[in-house]
Amino acid sequence: MERKTGTRAARPVPAVGIAADSGLIVGADGLARPPWAAVDPLLQAYYDTEWGMPVRDERGMFERLVLEGFQSGLSWATILRKREAFRAAFHRFDPDTVAAYTDADVQRLMADAGIVRNRAKILATINNAAATIRLREQGGLAEFIWSFQPEETPAPRTLAEIPTVSEASIALSKALRQLGFAFVGPTTMHALMEATGIIDTHLVGSHRRGCSGIWPRVRPS
Repeated sequence: MERKTGTRAARPVPAVGIAADSGLIVGADGLARPPWAAVDPLLQAYYDTEWGMPVRDERGMFERLVLEGFQSGLSWATILRKREAFRAAFHRFDPDTVAAYTDADVQRLMADAGIVRNRAKILATINNAAATIRLREQGGLAEFIWSFQPEETPAPRTLAEIPTVSEASIALSKALRQLGFAFVGPTTMHALMEATGIIDTHLVGSHRRGCSGIWPRVRPS
């Protein structure tokens, strides 16, 4: 963010720079964030208020599952900018409504420029809605996914230390596939676990480390 200069005295403003060797970016507000959340206001707001916070309800978890699936092969910024359009197109991600979609709904979605028009992912969403309904007999989607929470969470101190897959995400992916879910690969499920607070991969030193209340904050040594 560029600051205005002038002859009038101004309050000191924290410098913008890189925090040590971690790769974190220190913003003008003095808060350290990873590069992906340090520039774009939309991504910064998402990082500061939502990413990594626990999601415990069925509809919320179904939405995250669907959006992570659509994100595959694309940037998260693309999905986030289309999020409200996705919500409108998929009836606020109500599994009962989505599971009842017909061919006419598929055509409607394929014609909606507000979302990612990928037929395979649209069909997978309808399929996953039906699978979500079936999971209610086992406690529900959110409870099922949370059952794969590992005993420990990563504590990355640099960008290179942030994992993109884990034993837990591999196991979750396998279990969901066995239940009939699609577009739930290990990397996608790892991203889902990060986004919903099941693991905490905020860099040690980020102002959001430990924000979920699920995992303790690990401070730099």
